[in-house]
Amino acid sequence: MSLSIDLATFIEAAGDAIIAANRSGAIVLWNPAAERLFGHSIDEAIGQSLDLIIPDRFRQRHWDAWQKTVLTGVTQYGDDILRVPAVNKDGQRISIAFTVALLPAAEGIVDVIAAIVRDETERWNEEQKLRRCLTECEKRSAAASETSEK
Repeated sequence: MSLSIDLATFIEAAGDAIIAANRSGAIVLWNPAAERLFGHSIDEAIGQSLDLIIPDRFRQRHWDAWQKTVLTGVTQYGDDILRVPAVNKDGQRISIAFTVALLPAAEGIVDVIAAIVRDETERWNEEQKLRRCLTECEKRSAAASETSEK
């Protein structure tokens, strides 16, 4: 199948954030949806480390996996959707879901890692609320069982 599509127009128009970083983790692509999601303008993001959006306490784990992926050319997550916390420009924690694509250089080594990212904060908050409700219901049920056994 042959498509006639302007890739730059697609990236600009995409509703999901599209972010790419080079081997060292410097941002080389940041579309308007990424700007809306994270609050950093394209000019503020390009050339910056991905630490721009990674919460402090997750950075070491992120960079360990990043280096392994760059060296091996394989991501441990494959095509899975990853769900992780991130931070926006205001320092507010958000929840994101994303998939990654490894883009090799001519030599076949990973040159760029790209991600398509979606804001999952509302879904995450709802799940947390449901978990709290479930825990409360389980406690009440256990307490009622203890009372009826006495």
